[in-house]
This record gives sequence, structure tokens and C-alpha cells, in this order.
Amino acid sequence: MARVFNFNAGPAAMPLPSLEQARDELIDFQGTGMSIVEHSHRGKEYEAVHNEAISLVRELLGVPDSYDILWLQGGASLQFAMVPMNFLLPGKSADYVVTGGWSEKALSEAKILGQTRVACTTVVEGRYTRIPTQAELNLDPNAAYVHITSNNTLFGTQWQTFPDTGSVPLVADMSSDLLWRKFDVTRFGLIYAGAQKNIGPSGVAVVIVRKDLVAAERKDIPKILRYKTHADNNSLYNTPPTFSVYLARNVLRWLRDQGGLAAMEKTNRQKGHVIYQAIDARSNFYSCPVEAASRSFMNVVFRLPTEALEEKFVKEAKAAKLVGLKGHRSVGGIRASIYNAVSLEAVTALATFMDAFAKANG
Repeated sequence: MARVFNFNAGPAAMPLPSLEQARDELIDFQGTGMSIVEHSHRGKEYEAVHNEAISLVRELLGVPDSYDILWLQGGASLQFAMVPMNFLLPGKSADYVVTGGWSEKALSEAKILGQTRVACTTVVEGRYTRIPTQAELNLDPNAAYVHITSNNTLFGTQWQTFPDTGSVPLVADMSSDLLWRKFDVTRFGLIYAGAQKNIGPSGVAVVIVRKDLVAAERKDIPKILRYKTHADNNSLYNTPPTFSVYLARNVLRWLRDQGGLAAMEKTNRQKGHVIYQAIDARSNFYSCPVEAASRSFMNVVFRLPTEALEEKFVKEAKAAKLVGLKGHRSVGGIRASIYNAVSLEAVTALATFMDAFAKANG
């Protein structure tokens, strides 16, 4: 079977070794005579996988023991609601930095549940082309938390330096760039990420949250929606998405075996350089609507001179086994998602195709 180069934004490319391991173990997991999807989540076989996935997140990111690591269902979209449900206490307000469509959605959920403020927005005529500077943030020193979206899959922007929020807990949706590089987890009160971009398959989200915040969360919400419930039960309060956690474990092993996040960041920066150079080298044909300092290393967006050429680009790229390049329906254009599992070979092939397409159509 010939595999294509997959640039989908999510669900996205996964490392081939991780998929091959799942294939080989699907029918008979470690000699147990049944699949991992058939094992009880209370059994020692699955529990070992579950705990290894938690341990690998802690190892790769250097997460201290003062944080809980949770595997939860509902994706990042449920976290849009769970964060304010748990931490937006009566009489408090939460700050939101709005840098794209997903941070807009996070804010809209929080508004339903309590008082919010827009600490900054970079929207101009419905589009987001940059990440704000620290000086632009109008932060409330008494806020319950400050929420950011670390990478914008729709508009191709990314926080390269995280904001300083003082003593106010920083909460980040890192769905599309968690594990692309190492960073100081202790600067955050809570981090959440849907797995289907950099971590594994759809169906599970990882949450990294300070234990002291969990201890102080609200108690007047349903148990299933409290972080403490899941922390107290090692994310096994109810039946977790066991196969999704298993596949995430496989991906986390692969990341470790690649040399960890230092090695991954080096490769990701190389990939970004290759594709942005391909855009900038033919700036009379390709254009990137993102300020250079805010360009994402996970989702590269660009435009061609006409929509007709963009449609032709996507069609011919697919014929060349370069798939998933059509921009989000709300934005248009071209989008190449170059997450961890997308190889340098794939990005180089795309850059080569871009050069040939520009020569033929420019």
C-alpha cells in the first residue's frame, strides 16, 4: 500500500510505527487472546497502558508532581465549558485573549457561565493575522484566570512567547501544538488539548492542571464535569476511550524514541523553514497572510492569486499524493498542517510541488 503525504488539520497524520504497532496488536494484545478494545478499563492490561500514557506526558514535558494529568472525553470543545464551570467562581471574572475562531468559541462558552473580559483581540475585518504583544494585553490582576489559544489552526498564527500573567493562572488551549516543543509547564495553571492533531487519534483530550487549582474548584456542578472527580480516579471515574488512549500511548512512545521534544522542535522548525521559504521565494504568486513573527510551525496558511488557482492547486496536489491542503471552509486558501508526524520528506515534497506549480501557472 502506498501511503500519501497527509497535511490534514485534524484528525491528522499519525506516526507510521504507532499505527503499525496498533495493527499488529489489534487482534491479540500482548498474548492475552483479545484486542485492547475488548479489555476492561479496570483490568491490569489496560491500566498499564493508561498509566504509561500519563507517565510519558509527564516525562516528555517535564510536568512536576504538583500537576495532575488527565485523559478526558469531549475534546477541547468540552474544555471550553469545563474550565469556566470549575474555575470561574461567583463574583470573579475571567480574561480571554482572542486570537482566532477557537478562542472565540472558548469565550462564548465562558460567557454563558459567568463574567468575562476580552483582555485583547487581534481581529481585523473578521481575520486574525498576528499574536498580540505583552504590552497590548489589558489584564485584570484579580481575574480568575487568563485564557489563550496557543496555536490557531484556521488562521495559521502561534504564540512563540507565552504571556506573563503574574499571579493569575494562565489557561491554554494547546490542541494543535502541544508536544511540538518543550516549554515551562509551571507557567500555566491548566493546559488542555484535543489529541487528534499532535498526540493521537480523535476521541480523547489531555488536561494538565495544577493540583491546588483542582482542590479549590467549584463543588456545585455535576461530578462528571469536575476535574477533581477525574483526578481522584486517575481518569477512570467512567469508562475512558480506551483505544484512543492506547494509540496516544503509542504516539508518545514514538516521540520519546525520536529523541524527545528537543529533537522534535528541531525537525519542526526545519519543516517550517522549508515551506515558508517556498512561499516567500515566489511572493508574486504565493502570499502568507500572517505577520512573520506570528507564523505557525503547525499550520501554514497561504493564498494563490485566484480561488480558481487554489482549487487547481488542491486537485493537482492530491493527484501527486499530497492531501488535506484545502483551507478551512470559513477562511479559504491553502493550509498545510505540519504536525509532529508529518515528515520533513513530506514537507520537502510539498515545497517542490509548490515551485513547479508556480512555474506552470504563474
